[in-house]
Amino acid sequence: MTDYDSTGVRCMMLRGGTSRGLYFEPADLPADPAERDDLLLRLMGTPDPRQIDGLGGATSLTSKVAVISRSEDLSADIDYLFLQLGVDEPTVSTQQNCGNILAGVGPFAVERGLVPAGDQETSVRIRMVNSDSVAVATFATPAGKVEYRGGVVISGVPQSAAGIVLAFADTEGSATGSLLPTGNIRDAIDGIEVTCVDNGMPVALAMAEEFGLTGYESHALLAADRPLLDRIDAFRRKAAQLMGLGGDPGSLPKTVLLAPPRDGGGISTRSFIPVQPHTSIGVLAAISVVTGMLLPGAVGHELTAGWPADSSQVDVEHPTGHLLVDVIVDGKKVLRSGVIRTARKLFDGIAFPRA
Repeated sequence: MTDYDSTGVRCMMLRGGTSRGLYFEPADLPADPAERDDLLLRLMGTPDPRQIDGLGGATSLTSKVAVISRSEDLSADIDYLFLQLGVDEPTVSTQQNCGNILAGVGPFAVERGLVPAGDQETSVRIRMVNSDSVAVATFATPAGKVEYRGGVVISGVPQSAAGIVLAFADTEGSATGSLLPTGNIRDAIDGIEVTCVDNGMPVALAMAEEFGLTGYESHALLAADRPLLDRIDAFRRKAAQLMGLGGDPGSLPKTVLLAPPRDGGGISTRSFIPVQPHTSIGVLAAISVVTGMLLPGAVGHELTAGWPADSSQVDVEHPTGHLLVDVIVDGKKVLRSGVIRTARKLFDGIAFPRA
C-alpha cells in the first residue's frame, strides 16, 4: 500500500473556467474508491471551512477534482470523471458533471501525452463519465504545445486567456434520462411554477419574483438570507422527487431563479449549488437554463421574445458577469449546445496530503 503521506501525489492544478481543481491520472490515485476519496479530502484540506491545511480555496468552486484517462469507448479519446468535494463537510460526490473543470481536461490530456497535439489546434473527444455523454474540446496547440495565453475574457476571471470551445453531444437527460424528467413543461411546487430540465445538468427553473426576490440580488445578500436558503432547499428536494432523483438527491437539481436581463444579456440568473448561492453560474447549468427557456410554455419562455432570431448564442447574466452559451432547440429536441471557456495551468508536480 502506497504511503502517500510520505511520497506525495502527482497532480496538476488548473483553473478551468471560473473553477479551480486538481487533475489526476488514475494510476496516481488509489484504485479503491473509498481510499481515493479519503486521499482527495486530505489533499484538499476538507473538512474545514477555510481548508487551511490543504489545496482547496474554501469554496465549492475550488474544491473540485478531475480524474482523466485514455478511453476504451470508440466515441471518445479520453474519459473524464468529475468529483465534487465538500468544504466544511467530508463529502465526495460523483452525481454531476462540471463544465468549468471540463475546460482544463483537453489541455491536461495533451500535457500528459494521453492524446497527440496538432500543429496548430487540437480537438479532444471527452467522455464525461458521470453522465456517459461526450463533449469535444478544441483549443490552440501551436507547434504541438498547449497555449494558455490569449485574448478571450470570461466573467469571473480577471485576465484574458486562450479560448477553449466546448461542444456537447447527447447531454439530454444527463442524470435523469430525459430532457423533461417530470414529463411536463411546467409543474408546481408549493404554488410556485417550475420547469425541470436536464440538458447536461438537472435544473429547476423558477421566476425570482416567486421567492420575493428581484433576481438582481448580490451573492452576499443571498448567502446571508437563511430563511431563503431553507426555502430553496425544500423547493429543490421536492423538485428532485418530481425529477426521479430520489428522496436523498445529494446536490441535484440546481435551482435557478430567473429575471429579465438588465445588463444587455438575454436573461438574468441567480443559481444555487445546491443550497448556497453560486457566485456565477455553472456552464452546464446555464446551458440547461437556456434550453428550458426555449421550450414554448416553459417558465421564462416569454423572456425569449427579445432574443435575436438570427443567432443561437445567448448571453446569460449572473452575479459576477456574463456567460455566453450556444443552444439550438427544435421542438423538444436539442440540436446543439456549447460554450466558450478558458483554462490555465497553475502547477504540475507533487502534492502532499494532510496526515
